[in-house]
Amino acid sequence: MVMGTVHTLIETHGRQASRELVEGRRGARIVEAAASWASDEDVGIGYIHSGWCQTALPHRRPADDASIWKLETDSLTLLVEPGVRLGPDGTPAHVGVPFGAIARLILIYLQSEALRTGSRDVQLGRSLRDFLGRLGVSVGGKTTKLVREQADRISRCRLSFHFTRNGTSVLVNQNIVDIAMFVDDPNAPGGQGDLFVETARLSESFFQQLRQHAVPLDEAAIRHIRNSSMALDVYCWLAYRLHSLNDSKLISWTALATQFGAGIRLRKHFKAAFTENLQLAQAVYRDARVELTPDGLLLHPSAPPVRKLLR
Repeated sequence: MVMGTVHTLIETHGRQASRELVEGRRGARIVEAAASWASDEDVGIGYIHSGWCQTALPHRRPADDASIWKLETDSLTLLVEPGVRLGPDGTPAHVGVPFGAIARLILIYLQSEALRTGSRDVQLGRSLRDFLGRLGVSVGGKTTKLVREQADRISRCRLSFHFTRNGTSVLVNQNIVDIAMFVDDPNAPGGQGDLFVETARLSESFFQQLRQHAVPLDEAAIRHIRNSSMALDVYCWLAYRLHSLNDSKLISWTALATQFGAGIRLRKHFKAAFTENLQLAQAVYRDARVELTPDGLLLHPSAPPVRKLLR
């Protein structure tokens, strides 16, 4: 799919007919995302650190909560170390690294809210629920448990970014959160040890880096691809890369698989998954000018998804 084709299909054939014209198992979902985004009048701007646009968290729950997550691209290596919490009996245990779509939405919320208020202190109770509600995430039951788990993992983990620029290597170690206030969960059985994050204070270094390297995101776009972790990663990457290009640039399939294909072993399976998630990202970023080729993805200079940049 090239340069907003799905939007042209919808304008030409209508929403219902277009569902039959887009190939792939997610064809109908891609059309729905594009049509819903185009008609969405609830305008909002979110932000994410540019480092997260060049790397990614796991898509699925890692098998071992104690394992360090590593993702290496041509210019950047990300290490995420899981934090530790005390169990009801006082025994320390790793909580695991953040993963999946919910973790990404919480990270976007933390960064967006910090920049909106100009404060490192971010509320993770009702304010987070309101934000997720705006994105169409119904917080209740299993979703409540997942949100609390991911907030806990984010609050306790530690990041290492290894950058390589012009032959020079730069190492940045930082926590996302310096201080987190945990409160008892009144709905959890057992009481002791059942805590959730109510307030988080972003680390000073992360906050300052965020202020200098924030990438604006269309909140409506996030809303309509909220359930797909890979589509969120691709959208954020395109939001970061496309508007800064002076000329077209080819990204090889190998590089794409390295950045987006964690957990997908076979290249043919990755190509299919990436293509569908790219189409989802394009569905909510109409100005994204990209072309799939046998050699990879050809990026063309494009307008950013959000014209109003952070001052």
